[in-house]
Amino acid sequence: PHHPSSMATPHRDSELRRTFPPFAPRPEPQDFATTWWGQAWVDALEHTALDVNRLARGRGYADAGNVDAITVTPGLVLAYVRGSRPRPYRVQLRLRRLSDEDWERLLEAAVDSPADIAALLDKELPHTLADRGVPLLPGPGDLIPQCSCPDSGRPCKHAAALCYQTARLLDADPFVLLLLRGRGERELLDTLSRRSAASAARAARERGPAALPGVRASEALAGRPLPPLPAPLPAPAHPEAPPAYPAAPGGPDPFALDQLATDAAARAHALLTTGRDPVGGLTLWQDAVRLAAARPGSGLTAATRSLYATLAAAVDRTPAELARAVAAWRQGGLAGLTVLEESWDPPAGRFDRARPLLLAADLPAFRPWRNHLTHPVGHAQLRLGRDGLWYAYESEPGHDDWWPRGAPDLDPVSALTTVDIPDSL
Repeated sequence: PHHPSSMATPHRDSELRRTFPPFAPRPEPQDFATTWWGQAWVDALEHTALDVNRLARGRGYADAGNVDAITVTPGLVLAYVRGSRPRPYRVQLRLRRLSDEDWERLLEAAVDSPADIAALLDKELPHTLADRGVPLLPGPGDLIPQCSCPDSGRPCKHAAALCYQTARLLDADPFVLLLLRGRGERELLDTLSRRSAASAARAARERGPAALPGVRASEALAGRPLPPLPAPLPAPAHPEAPPAYPAAPGGPDPFALDQLATDAAARAHALLTTGRDPVGGLTLWQDAVRLAAARPGSGLTAATRSLYATLAAAVDRTPAELARAVAAWRQGGLAGLTVLEESWDPPAGRFDRARPLLLAADLPAFRPWRNHLTHPVGHAQLRLGRDGLWYAYESEPGHDDWWPRGAPDLDPVSALTTVDIPDSL
């Protein structure tokens, strides 16, 4: 069946209006609340309901993902819930807002207990804050449902589904409950911050100025031997792995974060153990090649293709150019990339001795050009790097499309062991 698009309007959100995206369907039934305050919300619903069958249908609707985006404002939870008809039903849950006197008692109680403020910042609702004589959590009969469906049950299955999904919101963030009771998160945190600072200032004034220990300036400036510094801690054997970064709508790419965090850890470990930054002198292009080459594996997976496309666009290159450069980097690091991109005229010596060595190994006469020696058939090549090593390259016959192969070697014959050399011309 065709389901209408969401009727939520998150663009209208403000300090006192929050819209939460719909929960995905759950293949297996699970508890809707794992925290004590989330369970208190569920109890307020279930202890009031007169028909357990409606509650069971509501749980089924919630598990099936029939509840659209949920909007929370002071005293009201609103969502559209799909039922048996094509048009969804408009469902509301009302909860009494706290009076100014109730809020005053609650804020004073929180200021008197820094542990309660710390718990709120960790998205937890401490028992001590909810037990201060202020009706923060709903009790039986406090939740007032209203639905546009013809069912007169209180609650109907659509309202029950919304109530169960709201328990999941409260589970993750108790500030949703505080918003329902009338105050937004930013306003509460600002108020608690101001009152905590004022309370600390009053306590300091009441204690009076503390006697400050002093020392004569002549003694402080007198020359004296300093104790030796403690021995540094041993360096870890390897860089630590970064934590797993969750994906969030509109947030940073978790794959990119993992890539950058892993690279930063490796650079920090190298700097700690060697005293130098291994990539401090690289150009932007060279650093992009290094980052792409650090991605494990040889196949271009979807994630690797995305990484190559992003890095190539950042340095105004194509993904194919980046892939070839990565092969050169994996062959010989920065020196291997230089061999790929730079040709030069080597002095007499090692380059001149290479051709007789190749002939002695029953290989044909390679054609020289600058620091290149190319097989006469044209699909195997050696390049002499400025580091004195030979780098093997291979291309399809009849094409000038050279790709690095194998590992560099001081011996030109050994460098060709990974390249398929034809037996004869």
